[in-house]
Amino acid sequence: MQPRVTSVGLLIKPNPADSFEYPHHIDRASLDALPSRPGIYIFRDDKDRPLYIGKSINIRTRVLSHLRTPEEARMLQQSSYIEFRRTAGDIGALLLESRLIKELQPLHNKKLRRTREMCTLRLGPGIKSIPEIVYARDHDFARTVDLYGLFATRRAAQDKLREIVEMQMLCPALTGLETAVHGRACFARQISRCLGACIEAEPVQEHYRRLKAALNDMRIMVWPYVGAMGIVEECDGWKQTHVVDHWSYLGSIDHAPGTPPVKRAAKRAFDVDTYKILVKPMLRGELRIEAVDM
Repeated sequence: MQPRVTSVGLLIKPNPADSFEYPHHIDRASLDALPSRPGIYIFRDDKDRPLYIGKSINIRTRVLSHLRTPEEARMLQQSSYIEFRRTAGDIGALLLESRLIKELQPLHNKKLRRTREMCTLRLGPGIKSIPEIVYARDHDFARTVDLYGLFATRRAAQDKLREIVEMQMLCPALTGLETAVHGRACFARQISRCLGACIEAEPVQEHYRRLKAALNDMRIMVWPYVGAMGIVEECDGWKQTHVVDHWSYLGSIDHAPGTPPVKRAAKRAFDVDTYKILVKPMLRGELRIEAVDM
C-alpha cells in the first residue's frame, strides 16, 4: 500500500496493520484464543518444541506485534501454534517467563535460557579488607552481608572494580588489583591517580570508607524475611500469590478450590533473575507482600 494525499493536501501513510494477514503456518484457533490479559506465551513448532517464550501485560497484543514485525516473523516461521498461560499481573508473568525459559530452553531465548554461575565482590568489615570475588556456589547470596554487584564472569567483576578504583582515585594495591609493596607507592600514585593510602598519604580508614561508599550502590539486598513470603496480584477478581523464598521463586498459588499447594523446594538457590525482577519494586514498596503457609 502506497502513501496517498487527501483532497486537502494531507499525506496519509499506510498503516502496516491494515495489510496484516494471519500467518498460514500458525494454527488460527491458537491465535484467536489469546487473551488481552497478563501472562506468558510460547511459540511451539509442529513437534511441540518451544521456539520462543515471552511475557506481556496483554498477551494478544504482544504476540500479534511479533507477527507484524518482519524480522521477528521470519525468526518464528517454524511456529505451528501458540500456547499461553495467564497470570494475575506483570510480576507473575516475569517470574513465570524466567522459570520456563530455564526449564524449557527455547531456541530463540538465548539471553536467559542458561542458568548463570554468578559471582560478586565481597568486602569485609576491617579497614584493611581487600575486595574478593566469591561465587554463588560457595556462598548464599540471599543471606550473606557485604556483597556488591552481580557478575557473570570473574573478568566482569574485576573490570567493574578497576573502573571504581580509577573513578574514585582509590589505591589499586589496597584493592587487590596490584601487588602491594610495603612503603612503596603504587603505580597509580606515581602518576597522581591515587590519593596515596598505599604510603599513608591518605588514612587507611578514609580509603576504606570511600571504597565502601563507592560499592554501596551495588549492594546485594539480603532477603529481609525469615522464610518464604507471598507476592499478591489480582486481576478480574482472580488472585494469585507468587511464593518466593530467599530470592528463589517456588511457584504461584491460585486461590481456587482444588488448586494444589506450592511445594517447598528440596534445595533452594539464589536466582539472579528473580532477584533482579523483585528487588527494585520491593525497595520502592510497590509489592503487596503477605505471609504464606508452607
